[in-house]
Amino acid sequence: MSEREQIVAAVREFVERDVVPVASELEHADEYPAELVAAMAELGLFGMTMHERYGGLGIDLVTYAEVNIELSRGWMSLSGILNSHLVAAWMIEAFGTEEQRERLLPAMAGGEPRAAMALTEPHAGSDLRAIRTRAEREGDEYLVSGEKLWITNGLRAGLVLLLARTEPGISVLVVEKEQGRHELPGLSIAPLEKLGYKGLESVSLSFDGYRVPAASLLGEEEGQGLSQFLAGMELGRINIAARGVGIATAAFEAAIRYAQERESFGKPIAEHQAVQLLLARMATRIEAARLLTLEAAGRKDAGERADLEAGMAKYFASEVAAEAALDAMRVLGGYGYSPEFPVERLYRDAPLLIVGEGTNEVQQLVIARRLLERYAI
Repeated sequence: MSEREQIVAAVREFVERDVVPVASELEHADEYPAELVAAMAELGLFGMTMHERYGGLGIDLVTYAEVNIELSRGWMSLSGILNSHLVAAWMIEAFGTEEQRERLLPAMAGGEPRAAMALTEPHAGSDLRAIRTRAEREGDEYLVSGEKLWITNGLRAGLVLLLARTEPGISVLVVEKEQGRHELPGLSIAPLEKLGYKGLESVSLSFDGYRVPAASLLGEEEGQGLSQFLAGMELGRINIAARGVGIATAAFEAAIRYAQERESFGKPIAEHQAVQLLLARMATRIEAARLLTLEAAGRKDAGERADLEAGMAKYFASEVAAEAALDAMRVLGGYGYSPEFPVERLYRDAPLLIVGEGTNEVQQLVIARRLLERYAI
């Protein structure tokens, strides 16, 4: 068994043993899965993409995608807890100063501190160029003012990669903050209610003259933030695609299992053609989504430009997840609508993937632009 297969198998075992039995209970209670997070840290997942010299596992991004498929098959929120952290770590490793890498990454590899990404604002979602949050230089500090919305891990994170306007343009600041406090001098944190994606916090961050050391600038030069974040979002979109494959796989597995157990008109419903057509469509689209996701991860891992492939994977896999969750609900009938079965949870989680990391409508425009560049006459 290869190292990749061993890692994925270990995560699959963890999901089956520790996650599946408690996921729905924790999700319905909207309870933070502290024990599961500690187990993920023990497995080394918070440092899985980081280089070994920083204490990480140094695994390739194809394995990273497969790990997130397995986690999301059990409970998508676990992948969400990892995603912001690992994208932040990737950006620090790719664009940070040597001092930032040496000081931050070894601790992040162990999961403490964890990281969050702060992009979205009330007036700027997929359009990052429209952000209004400002970081004004004052001596050896920045004074940050503005509001960020839908920040996953925003309360428990000890690091926040913040996209803000500086004098030369848009920059990224590595904001180090105290974990778990709702009020800090110049910063207030408020929870936001959600349809799904429970068990981890999504918050607003309101900055009002919040002081950040000038050394918090990611890298050496202001004005590089947009390109830095866009590169990080390629990895984020691969994560979203992997989550989509995981949710769709869980929905399919619930549907095909139930279809063989449930009888109607004197035979298992799996023997009815209408159900067979649903199952065949689900399985085929899931496999296509999986291959798109792994292809995008492979290109990113090879250092190639992967925005087209990551965008395609994110767009297709997230739509497949939503369709598969609904199709599974059709197969299960009334039980699919019941919280006793995982399908209703999958049905509530899937829409997040359609709007997260850039809405699918914007994603299609990005895909089209890249295709026009590639096939320019």
